[in-house]
Amino acid sequence: MTQQAASTPKQVICIKWGKKFGAEYVNKLYGMVSRNITPPFRFVCFTDDSKGIRAEVECQPLPIINYTIPVGTSGQWGKSRLWSKQLGDLTDNVLFMDLDLVIVDNIDGFFDYLPEQEVVMTRNITNPLEKLGQTSLFRFRVGCLYPLQQQFSTNQMATIEKYRYEQRFVTKNAPNGAFFYPKGWVKHFRYQCRRNFPLNYVLPPKKPVGTKIVIFAGGELNPPEAIAGKYHPDYPSDMKAYLNMLKTSPEAKKKPLRHLRYFILPSKWVEEAWRE
Repeated sequence: MTQQAASTPKQVICIKWGKKFGAEYVNKLYGMVSRNITPPFRFVCFTDDSKGIRAEVECQPLPIINYTIPVGTSGQWGKSRLWSKQLGDLTDNVLFMDLDLVIVDNIDGFFDYLPEQEVVMTRNITNPLEKLGQTSLFRFRVGCLYPLQQQFSTNQMATIEKYRYEQRFVTKNAPNGAFFYPKGWVKHFRYQCRRNFPLNYVLPPKKPVGTKIVIFAGGELNPPEAIAGKYHPDYPSDMKAYLNMLKTSPEAKKKPLRHLRYFILPSKWVEEAWRE
């Protein structure tokens, strides 16, 4: 494995558009990166609103595109902006991170692993029979995904209908193929940290051993909910109130076993990691 030169800054990027995630997500992501990386490094946020973002973050405008991002579709196709030929003043390899992930250990390895490859992705564990990558966390060489952007720009809806999710599109069309980080480095909170029923009522979600990053891809369960002990923002964190929904909520009444499985206790380890 070829190590990145000590004098070369590691480059971490994220993207924020619209109102779903506020500046606090960027600020806390920067805080987690800074505590779990060997300097020097750059942290760049491509955004349409830099208000409230801490000064250490390099805020740059969203990359300009000549097409419209479809709304109401599966996948986060707004990330296709990152496939541009140029990304601000960045060159070479960049490590992209979703705003809602949690870093629990040193991330230097994500820069050093297979440095000669243009695209290295996290494995998507929700489709075990499909060798699919996850774009919540992946490394790519600036400009190498431009052919994908060109393809997507000419017929967005046909691409979405064929691939459904942008991560499948990237996995199947990455130049020279997509490579993957070791399985244990990244875990999915909903699938790999939550306790099974009935242990979810007596034990908090487990912190995975040997894992560097925990992702929260899909759904409404994000770090604030994990900290509060809520599977969904609208659910109560109090156990008695949650169980009482079996009497008051039509959805819980319709699928009581699923409702019982969705209860979680607060995750102290997420709270300790997810901070500025």
